[in-house]
Amino acid sequence: MTRKQKNMLVRIIVAAVLLIAASLMPDIPVPGYIPPLSEIVLGGPYAYVLARWPLYLIPYCVIGWDILWKAVRNIGHGQVFDENFLMCVATVGALVLGEHSEAVGVMLFYQVGELFQSYAVGKSRRSIAQLMDIRPDVANVERDGQILEVDPDEVAVGEVIVIRPGEKIPLDGVVLEGTSSLDTAALTGESAPRDVGVDGELLSGCVNITGLLKARTTREFGQSTVAKILDLVENASSKKAKAENFITRFARYYTPAVVFAALALAIIPSLVTGEWSVWVHRALTFLVISCPCALVISIPLSFFGGIGGASAQGILVKGGNYLELLAKTETVVFDKTGTLTRGVFELASLNPAPGVDERELLETAALAERHSGHPIAQSLRRALGGEADPDRVTDVQEIPGHGISALVDGKHVLAGNEKLMKREGIKHLPCSQAGTVVHVAREGKYLGCAVISDQIKPTAPAAVKALKQRGIRTVMLTGDSETVGKAVADQLGLDEVHAQLLPADKVSRLEDLLGRKSEKGVLAYVGDGVNDAPVLSRADVGIAMGAMGSDAAIEAADVVLMDDDPAKLTAAMDTARKCMRIVKQNIVFALSVKALFLILGALGKTTMWGAVFSDVGVAVIAILNATRMLKAEEVPGPL
Repeated sequence: MTRKQKNMLVRIIVAAVLLIAASLMPDIPVPGYIPPLSEIVLGGPYAYVLARWPLYLIPYCVIGWDILWKAVRNIGHGQVFDENFLMCVATVGALVLGEHSEAVGVMLFYQVGELFQSYAVGKSRRSIAQLMDIRPDVANVERDGQILEVDPDEVAVGEVIVIRPGEKIPLDGVVLEGTSSLDTAALTGESAPRDVGVDGELLSGCVNITGLLKARTTREFGQSTVAKILDLVENASSKKAKAENFITRFARYYTPAVVFAALALAIIPSLVTGEWSVWVHRALTFLVISCPCALVISIPLSFFGGIGGASAQGILVKGGNYLELLAKTETVVFDKTGTLTRGVFELASLNPAPGVDERELLETAALAERHSGHPIAQSLRRALGGEADPDRVTDVQEIPGHGISALVDGKHVLAGNEKLMKREGIKHLPCSQAGTVVHVAREGKYLGCAVISDQIKPTAPAAVKALKQRGIRTVMLTGDSETVGKAVADQLGLDEVHAQLLPADKVSRLEDLLGRKSEKGVLAYVGDGVNDAPVLSRADVGIAMGAMGSDAAIEAADVVLMDDDPAKLTAAMDTARKCMRIVKQNIVFALSVKALFLILGALGKTTMWGAVFSDVGVAVIAILNATRMLKAEEVPGPL
């Protein structure tokens, strides 16, 4: 607990003890005592007043002085109708009517509810702060042969930093020296460490676990991963959901309405019946019941907890409004490369011609592509393994749009697409497999073909299956060929696929899909590349892959999956749906109880103690319900 919360707890205990002491005082008449205001105004037939009456003022002032002061201060600022005003009018009125213990009790339990609310909100904030405690305090920079500790903001792009075991990585960079394991939990929500070595990418906010690393920075701190994450979390609360805005507007009109209703309840029946004390008491009870604390506190807390619960899983939601939209998602549109697939080309299969060994086919293709930086060439070299002797390859020529021509061990080798084989008049076998096909020929003789394809992410099948189980339609938009797109869609079980799309074509297709969804349904787009930024912005909810995704995609998105795991998509939607269930539960519960007790209060069927429950009790129950949002949902794993 904070110091302020501890002080409030002491005040509550002291006030409670004094209230009990005052209640236990015997009824001692005091002859000649000046009657209280209630006797003068309301004509009470008292011959004397109890000596313990002034004792109630002591616990009342101990527990309620700050509420009285806030009410006076807010009235001075033009903010008349708030919960402080309601509590002051109700409790001061109760004192005037001679309901001393009830007046103190109402103020006491109101402060108990406020303390509970403060503790619950503080716990939520601390949970998020711990999850997002990724801002490094210092960076160890190598300058003029010395290691200097400086603020991360002072480190320029291209400088060399040193990260010792146990330290947070202060800026994004690339490893120059050393190997280590990284704890990425704060960014991705994943507990398994990630190994990194020379040329490996470092993301700020991760923790270096084992080895000493030297790295060259690639971004300034203000543009680094950790800075962007912190900015997203800090600004998330500024984007309110419709439910939050509804409660804000509701409280603005509701509070003055109930004040005037209470005033009417006190005056009109009293003028008819003459029973002023009865109807004024009912009006004051009506005011205590009417406090909108449960709604005003619990609804924002639900969304705040939802954002925090999602953050715990490596899902950054940029505002409560996006949680509300995610809960209504009925269509999810995926990009392919880097979203459903790893974005890394690997050798899928070798199809040698009759009489040709697979190893011979792979080695010839890899050697021919020895000097190419194309991802297809890199995948062939990785599949071969080891370093090929560069002296074996000479006279390399790139044939744009076709492939490579080279001398391998002095023999002419061609490696490329089907157009290259046709151009050179080489008889070849067609290949219907999905992927990029590299045909290989040596000295005019066809050796076979290698199929290179992008590998589907391990969790992608489970992610698509989980979405379909939730009744969500799945679509893929890709710039890849029709064959590749259809093969991936069939493997994952997607409902619809559109291939060979340029960025502008993706926007057009998305517009068509938006027109086909239901009026209240939401379409979410999941992508990772620069070319996805326009589509992410156009979708109802844009979801970006945060680890490998481009800066443009992350900036344009409303939700960021920090570890590029598509399975987190269903976790985000489940969190959003849970959040909206809790919000609706709190709204229905609070309004139902309020309505019931307002009727009972107006009819004189409940006391101030019942009013306390309808205000503080309902608020506490709603807050407890809202704090359930901090519990993370289980993320489905691969099938």
